[in-house]
Amino acid sequence: MTGLLERASLTAERRTRELAELAGGEVVDLLVVGGGVTGVGVALDAASRGLSVALVEAGDLAFGTSRWSSKLVHGGLRYLASGDLRLARESAAEREILMRRTAPHLVHPLPIVLPLTPDVPATSALVTRAGLGFGDLLRRGVRTPSTVLPPPRRLSAVETLGMVPGLREAGLRGGLLYWDGQLVDDARLVVTIARTAAAFGARVLTRVRVLAVRDDAGTGPDTDTGTGTRTGTGAGVRSGGGLGPAPIAVQALDTLTGRHCRLRARAVVNATGVWAPGLAPEIRLRPSRGTHLVLPAAVFGGTPTALSVPIPGERNRYALVLPQGDGRVYVGLTDVPTDEVTEQPVPDHQEITQLLNVVSGVLATPVDRADLLGVFAGLRPLLDGPDGRTADLSRRHTVHVGPNRVITVVGGKLTTYRRMAEDAVDAAVAQASLDAGPCRTGRLPLVGAASRRTLASVPAPRRLVARYGTQAPAVLELARHDPRLLEPVTTGVDVTRAELVFAVLHEGALDEGDLLDRRTRIGLVPADRAAALDAARDALSYRAAHTS
Repeated sequence: MTGLLERASLTAERRTRELAELAGGEVVDLLVVGGGVTGVGVALDAASRGLSVALVEAGDLAFGTSRWSSKLVHGGLRYLASGDLRLARESAAEREILMRRTAPHLVHPLPIVLPLTPDVPATSALVTRAGLGFGDLLRRGVRTPSTVLPPPRRLSAVETLGMVPGLREAGLRGGLLYWDGQLVDDARLVVTIARTAAAFGARVLTRVRVLAVRDDAGTGPDTDTGTGTRTGTGAGVRSGGGLGPAPIAVQALDTLTGRHCRLRARAVVNATGVWAPGLAPEIRLRPSRGTHLVLPAAVFGGTPTALSVPIPGERNRYALVLPQGDGRVYVGLTDVPTDEVTEQPVPDHQEITQLLNVVSGVLATPVDRADLLGVFAGLRPLLDGPDGRTADLSRRHTVHVGPNRVITVVGGKLTTYRRMAEDAVDAAVAQASLDAGPCRTGRLPLVGAASRRTLASVPAPRRLVARYGTQAPAVLELARHDPRLLEPVTTGVDVTRAELVFAVLHEGALDEGDLLDRRTRIGLVPADRAAALDAARDALSYRAAHTS
């Protein structure tokens, strides 16, 4: 494991060395712009096919939308309801891949109950139950066994209250129980994919902002991410010998040093999500904001079972109550169109009120703003379409080749990131005539992955195994000479100091925000973040000690 741990390690020193190599003139087969789940997925797909790959990200890994999801790996029930069978099946197939092949350490089965309250008519319950049955057919069609995701079933009122003790008993007719996949942490999935790509030789470079893209053939003007000016096309002799498109030049800024650099690649993939039009002005998006609340699990009876609550007046839309296993639950998800594309979207008062009201409608003791521990929101990069509302727009993805030869992959959702990456790399291979093997990511275990039987025998606490898989002992090893690292970073938080040090030494964390907001999710509760700042600063000091 030591060899893999080192090959997959993202360190400040590795970043400096690899960026210098690229700035020195080395041409890579593929340059990926964007360090969210799609971007790191593209990097892994390409590197595992034998291509030379670099990924640049203006912020940190999972800095944007990829850390603001519901953390579900779902089988596409909503798409069945809208008649999109192809997308529903794709979702079920990708869920199977994540849960049983590539990331069983990061994804676990989640029981979800839809309570049959007086607000859910009998006809609606019948339609929903039929939909759950179709979803189970998809599960069986992609060969996910019932031992992993059991089939749905009707619950009595007593069974429903037994699974979710916080529900209001008056008028409760029972519930519908079904199962889906839940990530231990969406940002951790992104970091794990990035480390796996690094183990295959990909350069993963955070804090590198792309400023402009230009054909080396010189036949077109720059695409400037600040102004969105047009670009032309060009062709010529491929660097390194052989006929093919000339390399594409990318002007970038190392935001850590303030130095400008010129990167060159035979193909460029734009995987920047809601920021995609900066490199591809012809792409039209209609972003929407999705908001979640962070609440104490105690207000829902401390149950490990999730809730799905129909939103009054909406068709096929539900508020989800998602237990996180750390004494917290997330409640979401809104769908509000927005023209404001920012790095950290801010929920509005109406969204918070709506979510509180919806879940309070099924609880014995309603929740209010005094119960809130935190809120967070993300932006969906939805493709523009004829539908009137963002909630009705398709969650399919598209791969677009622009006039500047930049390949943009956009749309989709977290569950289908791997398929999006495969399609983008296929397009890059075809466009730049790259010598690549077939896609391998459908069966390629991510760092830390193993069979569930093997994971059960890893000599480490279950909480660590759920986050690091077979590399959990390496986190514990850090504390062998410093037992203080086994202490929690602050009162009421399970995260240990060893996890922060591991993030600094092996996961590319460069500052306190990387540690508290992405390698861990402490920052979702502002009070916890403030209390853990000193521990984060202590962890960053280990880098200097480790390299001295």
